[in-house]
Amino acid sequence: MAKYSYEFKKKVVDAYLNGEGGYPYLAKTYGIPAWSNIKKWVLSYSKMGDEGLKRSRKKNNYSFEYKLHVVELYLSSEVSYQDLALQEKINNPV
Repeated sequence: MAKYSYEFKKKVVDAYLNGEGGYPYLAKTYGIPAWSNIKKWVLSYSKMGDEGLKRSRKKNNYSFEYKLHVVELYLSSEVSYQDLALQEKINNPV
């Protein structure tokens, strides 16, 4: 079972987007130990919508060519792997 449900993450993200507080305040309010989790949820939601907050129930199988493409993008740019995952719409739990 996921540590945080989709509904909980959506509630926290909506609170942030509605201006109810910053990451640290919302983390304390909702009992989330690391406010960086909220930041990741907001980024995922902004790039992928609701799907960015949902835990994938299926195992994605990526072709060798696609994996090579993503690795080459990572090595040839200054982008972090989290940002690259968002850019390529790869749900990255980390």
